[in-house]
Amino acid sequence: MIYLGLDFGTSGARAIAINEKKEIVAQGSYSWNQPHSSQEWQEALWYLLAELPRDIRKNLQGIAIDGTSATVLLCDRSGTPITPPLMYNDARAVTVLPQLEQIVPPGNLVLSATSSLAKLFWWSQQDLINQASYFLHQADWLAFLLHGVGGVSDYHNALKLGYDVRRLCYPDWLVNLNLFSLLPRVYTPGQAIAPIQESIRKGFAISQTCLVHAGTTDSIAAFLASGASHPGEGVTSLGSTLVLKLLSQTYVENLSSGVYSHRLGNLWLTGGASNTGGAVLKHYFRETELVNLSQQINPRETINLDYYPLLEPGERFPVNNPHLMPKLDPRPDDDQVFLQGLLAGIANIEEQGYRLLEELGATPLTKVYTAGGGAKNTTWQKMRELRLQVPVLVSKHTDAAYGAALLMLYCKEKEEN
Repeated sequence: MIYLGLDFGTSGARAIAINEKKEIVAQGSYSWNQPHSSQEWQEALWYLLAELPRDIRKNLQGIAIDGTSATVLLCDRSGTPITPPLMYNDARAVTVLPQLEQIVPPGNLVLSATSSLAKLFWWSQQDLINQASYFLHQADWLAFLLHGVGGVSDYHNALKLGYDVRRLCYPDWLVNLNLFSLLPRVYTPGQAIAPIQESIRKGFAISQTCLVHAGTTDSIAAFLASGASHPGEGVTSLGSTLVLKLLSQTYVENLSSGVYSHRLGNLWLTGGASNTGGAVLKHYFRETELVNLSQQINPRETINLDYYPLLEPGERFPVNNPHLMPKLDPRPDDDQVFLQGLLAGIANIEEQGYRLLEELGATPLTKVYTAGGGAKNTTWQKMRELRLQVPVLVSKHTDAAYGAALLMLYCKEKEEN
């Protein structure tokens, strides 16, 4: 039996097929020309299916899709988009936040210009809203193209729509809105929704028993891909920014510190994202310099530069301060020492982040898996391990598509147990 995970991310789309032993048996990729185009998303979906080997398609038992969180579309009754999508970082809905604050309880996660619900409110003030029948996330719409069931989402994508992941229902304040009829029914991520549509199944010669499953967001799929599965295990993504996720037995939320939780079965995935990260390193050093200088650093040596590496003012987590200033002075004459100070500064922020999650009530950290470009830096890995005082490992798998495929196996294992 083969399970296919499809990841629709910021730079392109990827497909990874795995067997029941969680081994990769096929994969493919598609790079965006127009990442904001639902038409290109659809073309990428058909391309990735067509590129799978025929014997893989013949044995497909499940397909799950992850997409970027809070990337949304308005669709008509047939499921056809009636506007271009609003992307995950689109903040035009800042104009409707005062209106939203009159309806939404204080401190709710959706009170952000980039939340799914804020975008729906912005659309509600446009003339096209009267033609809409469905409000869908990127992953929802792409799955709809496969199963044809209108208005279905998952509780990972629906979190920023206002869905209550603790009670597993929409809250009363949302149910009572006139816009509620546009909102999707919410499934458990990985749960089977429906068989693949017959015309698509035949067109791609896919197994008759293949089901389309509820998806997830790209960041949660990437967490699942890492291999972290027990409370206390965290995943640090060392990309352009620094993102921490910790699997916890307890629900944690502190929006003033940039912390909130996703449900993951009977556990909680909590964390936050800092504005520090690899973008700061690449601002000062070329890739070859980062590699060569890192090899010269003694990770056990203490550097007392006390940097807070940011490219511009503003921080989200573990300090939520839009005016926080970068701290990058003094700069030593020796580039190796400067780089060591930057690496140490980012490692300190990582330590502060996990410590904050624990202080807020999350399960204490026991192990960290590392993903992103920074995971290749073994010197930095040792520096971080010394600060965190737990094992720091490189994630075996980093592709979100692999995590989307795993999601279906996890659901299956849970049902069998």
